[in-house]
Parts: sequence; structure tokens; C-alpha cells
Amino acid sequence: MEIKAIGCEPLQLKRVHLENSRTLKVYQDNGGYESLKKAMNMSPDDIINEVKTSALRGRGGAGFPTGMKWGFVPRDSPKPKYIVCNADESEPGTFKDRYLLELDPHALIEGMLIGAFALGVETCYIYYRGEYKYLIDIMDKAIEEAKAANLVGEKILGSDFTCNFYTHTGAGAYICGEETALLSSLEGFRGHPRMKPPFPAVEGLYACPTVVNNVETLTAVPQILEMGGEVWRDLGTEKSGGTKLWSVSGHVKKPGVYELPMGYDMEKFIMEDCGGMLRDDKKLKAVIPGGSSVYAMRADQIIGKNVRMDYEGLVEAGSLVGSGGFIVMDETVDMVDSTKNLTEFYKHESCGWCTPCREGTDWLTKIFTRIASGGGRPEDAQLILDLCDNIEGKSFCALGDAAAWAIQGAVKRFPEDFKKYLLSNGNSNH
Repeated sequence: MEIKAIGCEPLQLKRVHLENSRTLKVYQDNGGYESLKKAMNMSPDDIINEVKTSALRGRGGAGFPTGMKWGFVPRDSPKPKYIVCNADESEPGTFKDRYLLELDPHALIEGMLIGAFALGVETCYIYYRGEYKYLIDIMDKAIEEAKAANLVGEKILGSDFTCNFYTHTGAGAYICGEETALLSSLEGFRGHPRMKPPFPAVEGLYACPTVVNNVETLTAVPQILEMGGEVWRDLGTEKSGGTKLWSVSGHVKKPGVYELPMGYDMEKFIMEDCGGMLRDDKKLKAVIPGGSSVYAMRADQIIGKNVRMDYEGLVEAGSLVGSGGFIVMDETVDMVDSTKNLTEFYKHESCGWCTPCREGTDWLTKIFTRIASGGGRPEDAQLILDLCDNIEGKSFCALGDAAAWAIQGAVKRFPEDFKKYLLSNGNSNH
């Protein structure tokens, strides 16, 4: 498993290879908490403006500008304000946050403290997916270390700044990665999404102003303060600033977590940096670049196309950055079978709150099961697309869209895989 930076000096990953990297001593010996000290001598507006200048965009999937989100928090609200870290990393193919939480927990604490100082927040929560329970023990120990050093708690570093941290585990529900469902779960309710507006920045946790950011997003903040927003932005592109972590899995020789400058060339990344195809006699067939929720890309959309791995470049190429779950598939992969697997995942993880997602994912699963068992019909491809159309844009939250996009991409871009299942006599060799 590779954990390395390519095409840039490591920023997010600069400490993960150090011995005892999760300890406060190692973190401070390598520049940790210096950005917090710098921030505490800046005005809140200046901190937020640095984050805006950096062009940091949410690394959890949506890609919303982080500085803009922070700027939505009302300054004059009489209510308490909160920062909530979304560590519910549940997107299939995505595992980069796990390494940050396990190997560099103080980077997250420092990023949240900088945000808390800028926004007037006194309480921070870190919400983990249920399967990450073992990581909570690591984070709790890091929080205790920071508290003992007067970096967390009352009157931080002798100032009037007070901020306390709490960890919280979910129960393994994918839907709780959606920020409003996460907040509902954190309050002790079922993880159902909420109507927006109001947005969490105005009315979030306990109906108070709340910023919800992903692990990778928050751990980038100390680097931005250290380097300056403009310098950090220029590592990437004008609209997609800085570096990005990618979770690489599938049919490559060197899977792992990679840190790349935004705008890196996708073909070079696969064929050179990831070692090329796992089996030399097999060709590239498809890549899902941003976790299972985005459109799969055909090899002929990548090879020789100079696809830029940033928010604008991947949209132009026909997909999305998403959560950075980079899944590589060779020509042995059956897209019907792999898409059936994803469809079952989305059906299982639907919270059941709205009809299009609850019923639509169930119907899609039944159709894929029938097709896979030999009962495919020529009209099934269009039936699948019609069902996706009745889910996309009609469900209460983005889970329905995610399910639809994964399936639409497979059906539209890999029709040859579906044709061998959709025979006129309803029989198949599969």
C-alpha cells in the first residue's frame, strides 16, 4: 500500500511516515500548532479570507468552497456556534481520511481550532462512521494530549479563546455522511436528511449555526495558514486550489493513498505513478475517479485525452472529483456485475425517508438481479435509465442522485457489457 505525494512536496502526508506520528511531540517537532498560534494573532476576517483565497473546496464530495461556507456563519447570532468534522467516510472506494485520522490526528485538531477561532466556536465534534470505532481511541488520546498542553479547553495558550472537543460514533449508516443526516444522528435522532434551507451554517446542530467539513478539508487549513492562501492555491489551479488526496484501488500495481497537485494528468497517474495495470496482459477498461457515486469513465475518455484531475477538468471529461475514491478496472471487469453490486449497496443504505430513493433503488436491484440470473430483456437498458431519471433530482437528498449517476454511467458508457445480458429470448449464458 503506497502512501506518498506525487508531483509536489507532501503536505497532507508530510508526517504520516514518521515514527509515533500521532503523538503531540512529533507533531510539534514538525511544525504542529504553529499555524494556530499565527491564526490567534489574526482577525477572524483575515483567517476566512486566507481560506477563500486558497480556493480550498470541500474534500468530502460536494466540492463547495470552504471559505465561502465559513463566511455564511452569522457573526451576530446569540446562539452557540459549532464545528462538526464529518469523519463518516463511507463512500465505496474511499479510504484516505482513515490514514489522516490514524496517523496524524493533531492536524485535524489544529485545523478545527483555527476554524473555531475564526468563527467564534467553543464546541467541536468529530463524527466517525461506526466501523471507525478504533480510530476514536486514537483521537481521544490526541485530544487529551492537546488539552494537557493547553491547546484545547479553557483559555487556550493563555488567551480568552476556549474550545472543547468531543468524538461521536455513528452506527455504520452511509446516509450519515450527508451533513444534515449527520447532524440529526449527532442529536440522537435517526439519520434522516433535513430540508435545506435553512442550511447548517445558519441553523444546524441544535438549530444553531454550524460548519460541517470533511477530515481532509480541515487538515488542509493549517497548511493554508502556514503558507498563505495564494501560495497554497497556486499548487493547484485557480479554481481548484492546493493538493488533493486520492484513494487508489483496483487493477493497478501500486494501490494506496496519493497526494497530487490539483490538475494532475490522469493517464500519467495511472500508467506511471500507480505502476500501470496490475496484469501486464490486460488493458485499462474503466476508472471511477471520485468514489462510486460518480460516472465511470471509459479508457478511451482517458488515454491520450490529457484529463486534468481537478474539479473543472473531471467535469469536462465527463465525471467528478467526488470523494477521491479512484477505482481502476481492467478489461476482465463485467460492468453489469459491478454495477449490480453498487445498486445493492445504495438500496441497503437508503434511509427510506423519500419514495424515489427508497422504492427506486429497490426496483433497480430487482431488475439487476433478474438480468444477472438470465432474465434480461432488450428493453431493460431503457427501463433502468427511466428509473434513474425518476430518482435523480427527485429524491430528498443526494443519495438518490449518487445511485442514479453510478448506474447511468455504466449503462450509457458500457452498452456492450449490457447487450450480452439483454437477449430477446430472455436467456443468457451468465
